[in-house]
Amino acid sequence: MNNKVRACEEVGIKSKRIELPIDIDEATVLAEIDRLNADPAVHGVLVQLPLPPQISISRVLERISVDKDVDGFHLYNVGGLLNGTTVFPPCTPYGVQKLLEHEQVQIAGRNVVVVGASNIVGKPVAMMLMQQDATVCICHKLTRDLAMFTLMADILVVAAGVPNLIVPQMVRTGAVVIDVGINRLPDGRVVGDVDFEGVSKKASLISPVPGGVGPMTVTMLLYNTLRSAERTVGIVDNDESRLSGV
Repeated sequence: MNNKVRACEEVGIKSKRIELPIDIDEATVLAEIDRLNADPAVHGVLVQLPLPPQISISRVLERISVDKDVDGFHLYNVGGLLNGTTVFPPCTPYGVQKLLEHEQVQIAGRNVVVVGASNIVGKPVAMMLMQQDATVCICHKLTRDLAMFTLMADILVVAAGVPNLIVPQMVRTGAVVIDVGINRLPDGRVVGDVDFEGVSKKASLISPVPGGVGPMTVTMLLYNTLRSAERTVGIVDNDESRLSGV
């Protein structure tokens, strides 16, 4: 959260951090979201996850107005990835897409393997890349012989939350590797889901951890917030469908 607040300050976006007690009841949280939804001066509402056990994450996320859901977690925005009606794409998958776009990586016709099937990263990034005519395979914790799939990948996106899960012998030479994982080891080091040192010798492109997808996630959050503000005054991006990955 601190990184997001700092990023807002750097680009001139006004942000307000609302801290609530950990033992708060769900009704109070939902009421606070309703208040923010109704405030015309607020263009983006996001909830820092995880939440205390007494609060339903799904009910909280779905209570945020679709037009202010700049994190892209609302059911409408996630589901809209299927048919191109997403208002705001989820920020981390959006950041992955923008990384590939910036590096001019061809997506159409390529084999993409996504390791990790979460609703926040794995599934949405698969949908977004499939909409760009990639052939996409999603692997998860019960996938047998993971290397059999990852070796087929022209583009490998890893978001499993397992330190150094992907080692060099699991990656084809010349593949593009996007590491979404952020894991803190007992010695304090932060590493990704990919053995960066080993895999970087085989990959044509590879994102580092830290400093890769993480900053892109924050950047796309700011971008979604800007788009939200523009929408309230009638400025609509004519290229919005392309930007949302559909």
